[in-house]
Amino acid sequence: MILDANQLASIRQHNDEEIRKGSRAAHGYPSQTVLNLLHTIEALKKEKRKWKKLAQDRGKALEMIRGIASE
Repeated sequence: MILDANQLASIRQHNDEEIRKGSRAAHGYPSQTVLNLLHTIEALKKEKRKWKKLAQDRGKALEMIRGIASE
């Protein structure tokens, strides 16, 4: 299942509300598990951005090398 930014924001908001309720929260609601999953998703997004930028930089470097080699 792929979640878009709006769905993730909604999940985060609902989870924050449950955490704020404290002892009055829904019985058995896994707020800490959901919080951990949201943190994991954010970390994966950052990691994906980092690798995407690295791949783009590598592509530019290879293009420069190809240009130099063909001269």
